[in-house]
Amino acid sequence: MGGLWDDDAVEVRRVQPFQARKRYTCPGCNNAIVPGAGHVVAVPQRAPDLRRHWHHPCWAMRHRRR
Repeated sequence: MGGLWDDDAVEVRRVQPFQARKRYTCPGCNNAIVPGAGHVVAVPQRAPDLRRHWHHPCWAMRHRRR
């Protein structure tokens, strides 16, 4: 069984800068994703209520974190 953020178990959507209207905290680096910043939204298929907003580089490097 894979992890929560495995590629095949997560729907990933790009959020364009003009669509980003709220402030979020990236779970990869714990820094802010400010309004107007493009980023990704990751939605685990098994737990859609755990969706998270990530910076692009943090999402790309997620497998290197523990």
